[in-house]
Amino acid sequence: MLGSFFYSGAETGRTLGKGGLIKSNRWKWLALGAILLLVALFLLRSELRKQGFHWSVFVATLARLDWAWLIAAIALALATYYGRVLRWAVLLKPLRPSPNLWKLFSATLIGFTAVTLLGRPGEFVRPYLISVQERVPFSSQLAAWVLERIYDLLIALAIFGFALSRVQHLGDAGPVLSWILGIGGWVVYGVSAACLLALAMIRRYSEPMRQRLMDALGFLSEHQLERAERFLKALVQGAESMRSGKSILLLVVYTVFEWVLIAVCYYCVTRAYGAEIQFTMTDVLIFLGFASFGAVVQIPGIGGGVQVVSILVLTKIFGLPVELATSMAVLIWLVSFVTVVPFGVALALHEGLSWRKLRDLEREATT
Repeated sequence: MLGSFFYSGAETGRTLGKGGLIKSNRWKWLALGAILLLVALFLLRSELRKQGFHWSVFVATLARLDWAWLIAAIALALATYYGRVLRWAVLLKPLRPSPNLWKLFSATLIGFTAVTLLGRPGEFVRPYLISVQERVPFSSQLAAWVLERIYDLLIALAIFGFALSRVQHLGDAGPVLSWILGIGGWVVYGVSAACLLALAMIRRYSEPMRQRLMDALGFLSEHQLERAERFLKALVQGAESMRSGKSILLLVVYTVFEWVLIAVCYYCVTRAYGAEIQFTMTDVLIFLGFASFGAVVQIPGIGGGVQVVSILVLTKIFGLPVELATSMAVLIWLVSFVTVVPFGVALALHEGLSWRKLRDLEREATT
C-alpha cells in the first residue's frame, strides 16, 4: 500500500535541497505562462466584442452531442495514460528492470489528477509517488520526468510546426495573430534544435557534459552550486535509460503511440458535434498543435490556457462561431484533463492518500 510508504519516502523529496531548483524556477515559468495567457485573453476579448456571446446557443451545442463519439474520446484519453506508463517503465529500467506496471499506472493517474486539482506544481507528485513505490531515489525519477518532457516537447513541436505550415491556408488570421505565428515559427525551430542537441549530448556525453556545466556555473554561490550539481547528477542518472538503441526506439515508439491516441481522441471530440464541425485529420492536427501549448498554463481546478487558446484558434483560424468554439474548448478540457480525476481520486483513497496528504505530497516534492 502506498500509504505505508508515504513518510518513508519523504527524505528523497529533499534530494534537490531545501527550496530547490523546482521551487525557485517554477514561478518564472508560471509568470511566463501568465503573460502568454493574458495575450490570448486580450485577443479573445476582441473577438467576443465583435461577435457577442449567446448562452442559449452554447447550451444547445452541448445538448446535440453524439455520445458514442464522446465515449470513444474518453476511452482514448484514458488509454494515453497507459502509453505514458509503458514509456516510464523504459526510463525506470536501469534501476528497476521489471517495474510493477499497475503501480506505475496508479501513480500516473494520481499524478495527473494532482495536475488538474493543484495546477502545474502537481506535476511532481507522479515522480515522487513512483520513487516511493519502486524504492528508488526521487532525483532519478525527476530526471525521468525531464526526459519524458523532452520527448513530448519534440512531438508537440513537430505537430506545432506542421500547424504553422498549414495555417495560412485556413482563412484570415489577422495581422496580430499572423505576427505571433511568424515569431512562433522561429521559436519552434530554435527549441527543436535545442531539444535534439540536449538529447544527443545527454546520451553520448552525459558525464563530460555535467562536468563542463559545473565548471561554467562556478560563479554561483556554494549553496546554488550544490543544488545545480544534485540536479545534473540526477539528469545523468536518468540518461542511463538511453544507453541502448532498443531503449531509444521504445521511447520514440511509445511517445508517438501516445500522441496518436491524443490526436484520435481530439478527432472523436470533433465528430461528436456531427455536421456542426467538419474537421479533417489535418485540421485536428493543426488544432492540437496550438492547444498543446495552451495546456502549459494550468490554473488549479479550472484549467485556463488550453480553453483560451482553443477558443482563439477555433474562432480566428477555423472561423467557428464563438459559442461553438467555447463549447468544444470546454469539452476538450473535460476529456483531456478532468476525465482522469474520478479514477485518480479513487486510487488515491485506495492507497490511503487524502486530499491533505496529496497537498503535503506536492509540497514535499517541491521543497
